[in-house]
Amino acid sequence: MIITRSPLRISLGGGGTDLPSYYNNNDGFVLSAAINKYVYVSIMKPFIKGIFLKYSKTEIVNTFDEIEHPIIRESLRMLNFETQIEITTLADIPSGTGLGSSGSFTTALLKALYSKNKRNLTKQELAELACYIEIDRLGEPIGKQDQYISSVGGLSAFKFHKTKDGKNNVTFNSLKVSNETMLNLENNLLLFFTGFSRSASNILMDQNKRSLENDKDMINNLHFVKDLGFKCKEAIESGNIELFGKLMNEHWVHKKKRSNGMSNSKIDEWYKLAIKNGAVGGKIVGAGGGGFLMFLADNVSLLRRTMSKAGLQEVTFRFDFEGTKLLVNE
Repeated sequence: MIITRSPLRISLGGGGTDLPSYYNNNDGFVLSAAINKYVYVSIMKPFIKGIFLKYSKTEIVNTFDEIEHPIIRESLRMLNFETQIEITTLADIPSGTGLGSSGSFTTALLKALYSKNKRNLTKQELAELACYIEIDRLGEPIGKQDQYISSVGGLSAFKFHKTKDGKNNVTFNSLKVSNETMLNLENNLLLFFTGFSRSASNILMDQNKRSLENDKDMINNLHFVKDLGFKCKEAIESGNIELFGKLMNEHWVHKKKRSNGMSNSKIDEWYKLAIKNGAVGGKIVGAGGGGFLMFLADNVSLLRRTMSKAGLQEVTFRFDFEGTKLLVNE
């Protein structure tokens, strides 16, 4: 049996500039942090022939073409894997909540499949393969931060460079953060589940389409958000987390302008409530429309009490510094 795990993530700045439709012309920049909430994948060889899949549903099929789960289907096809296999996946947090679960699942699955074939991948190779599956083979209108941060782990800055041949060139490095700042971020960043699970596809498809059409408002919005990402990096590395919180607020204001589906009246109500009761700034994590609200608090206790009374469930977390990891190989 082989078991792998891959961390979920929170985006800290620059989100949206990691889509090829933007960075192929302008370069992208994203700050992201892996957290200790995980997607797990196990692989084993069953006693009988067949492909046995257990995730939010169960599939028992005989060929790759019959597999409904697109990421599993394309991964097995790409590797021309054997058709006597059982794959099970579990997650600490449901999908569709803005924490990058799809990218985490893909990296965990590929890590498991390559480990089964006794092949090792660098963190960058793993991230690139996951991007290839989701973006190139499946045509998803998504960015690359999820696959990269789940593979790399930690608090990381990613640059997505434009290239003449259209191929990506992603570089990354860990943020230079003191232990004190790290603890302050872990203690003062709070995640609250809105109760809304959503698919980000429609929002990202609209952004992708408008970016490809060189829509002036969309491109200028993403330029601004990218600049905020650089400012967030400076604030975090200098230990000024209050400034980071204020930049998050500015980011949220501009993020909402990208799409009417980015927020809704209930999310706006909760956001205003949080700002009045202990939050410096915050945003919806992920593409928008639901999932988790994240706030930087200057009064953690007040914010927790307030959001709990409003009916929102908090999910506590710490940062993960290992990235996608092989847990069991026997």
